[in-house]
Amino acid sequence: MKNYLIVGASKGLGDAFVKGLPEQGDHVWVVSRSRPDSLDLQDGVNRTWIGADLALPGAASSIAECLQGEKIDVLIYNVGIWEKEGFEDHYNFDHDVPSEIAGIINVNITSTITCIQALLPNVRKSDAGKIILIGSTAGLDHTNNAQVSFVTSKFGLRGITNALREHVRKDGIAVTCVNPGELAAEIPYEEGPDKALAEYGGTRIPVQDIVSIVKCIISLSKAACVKEIHIPAMTDLNA
Repeated sequence: MKNYLIVGASKGLGDAFVKGLPEQGDHVWVVSRSRPDSLDLQDGVNRTWIGADLALPGAASSIAECLQGEKIDVLIYNVGIWEKEGFEDHYNFDHDVPSEIAGIINVNITSTITCIQALLPNVRKSDAGKIILIGSTAGLDHTNNAQVSFVTSKFGLRGITNALREHVRKDGIAVTCVNPGELAAEIPYEEGPDKALAEYGGTRIPVQDIVSIVKCIISLSKAACVKEIHIPAMTDLNA
């Protein structure tokens, strides 16, 4: 049996992790601002909700307090906000508001660092702890994304991953950054990959694919460490 903590788990890919990763008898702490529907599942997995707003400075300590020293075998950090119109054709960095820029960096970078720092004592209790950060192909070189703050934060997430891996190497904790391309995140996990493929004509990645990749990482022995995986959409010529 494993203990999971999944941050950013109310919908989309995070919701897919909550539904698709654990097996019967596992315990999953689900961290999100709003109560997720996955808590109502009756599948033999024990799910506990921790309500937290990662934009607030006290979120990290609040999450750690809720765990009450419980061991965490797998910590998945799946958090990312972007410019309000960042994926629209008319998006223009010139019009970004400074407060919005600061908010993106705070949630995507600062809260990532402080939350993981607060949870390290829990992960250290595992015999083969794993920390998995969900990045984006937007944080890779030469992907032609113009959202300055979002792209900066996803580049930064890779830096967090690399430095954190060295910090916890002595503890036997493997740290991985998974960088997906555009996801069919609006199609719920339980509706299956075929619906996602049909809905977007195969241009967006079904969340089930990312769940499968993360399952593989989790299944590895403590002798192995996957540093980074890039998973662009097949049709994305920029990635």
